[in-house]
Amino acid sequence: MPLGRLRFARLFAAKGLVCLMVLVSADSGATDADPAVDTNPGAGHAQFLLAQALAFEHGEGVPQDTDKAAQMYCEAARLGNAEAMYSLGWMYANGRGVERSDPLAGTLFAMAAYRGHAHAEKMARFTGEYQGVVPECMNPPESERTPDVDRKWNYDAYLESLPKAKREIGRLVVSLAPKYNIDPALALAIASTESNFDPAAASPKSALGVMQLIPETAERFNVKDAFDPAQNIKGGLAYLRWLLAYFEGNVALAAAGYNAGEGAVDRYGGIPPYRETRNYVQRILTLFKADTHPFERRVVEPSQMLRSLRVAVR
Repeated sequence: MPLGRLRFARLFAAKGLVCLMVLVSADSGATDADPAVDTNPGAGHAQFLLAQALAFEHGEGVPQDTDKAAQMYCEAARLGNAEAMYSLGWMYANGRGVERSDPLAGTLFAMAAYRGHAHAEKMARFTGEYQGVVPECMNPPESERTPDVDRKWNYDAYLESLPKAKREIGRLVVSLAPKYNIDPALALAIASTESNFDPAAASPKSALGVMQLIPETAERFNVKDAFDPAQNIKGGLAYLRWLLAYFEGNVALAAAGYNAGEGAVDRYGGIPPYRETRNYVQRILTLFKADTHPFERRVVEPSQMLRSLRVAVR
């Protein structure tokens, strides 16, 4: 498994810090091992962290410190750098600087592959598929989860980085979202997490299409053909609008409802204690970077659970 990684390490060992400095100053986000260009606002800082992490991992010009390397890779991965996701995944796969974890490694490799990393998909065959769980250091600080629109996900750049077919589906999500009074960033966060913009996606739980609608939800929101991208997206957006109204704009609860059903959220008085759902909610908040979203009171009466919670805290 680590052969490709070792070749990469030797490249940097041969060229030393000069190569690292070129990597930082170029600020392109693209190398032979990482064809995906990072166009998000934090790309430059992520490249700097990646270069520093490589130096600490291999002791090039600085004392070798794999713990510090893992921390820097993790922060760069949180900023969207595919090479950092791959490198951190390799460390988890091999127990280097971190406790060995195939689920974390598999998820990181899948995330890197999703962003176009050439070797990540091959590595995922040794560690397993995407599990939805990421290292704690990749979760955003509370200070970054804000309704300030200027700090929201730069989804335009993200869409431009996708293959054409997926970009077209993403653009369809963006164009339809305002018709349901949904922020396109939130709609994209849901669609990307659900299906990776695959109209033919089907889960073992019979969730279908771009927005992964189960048959009951498709029928509930009048979706006749769940594999028709436009119908599916409209149905998913209608459900998301309903959930936002039901949970009075609470993004975490709406996301939890989308993943586990609003009934489960009501039963548990909040995000259900399912690992999949908690990881799902965290990913949505990481992408959307806001805890609340405007909602339409006319759509549905709010959850009784919310009212009960308000009474309990008075």
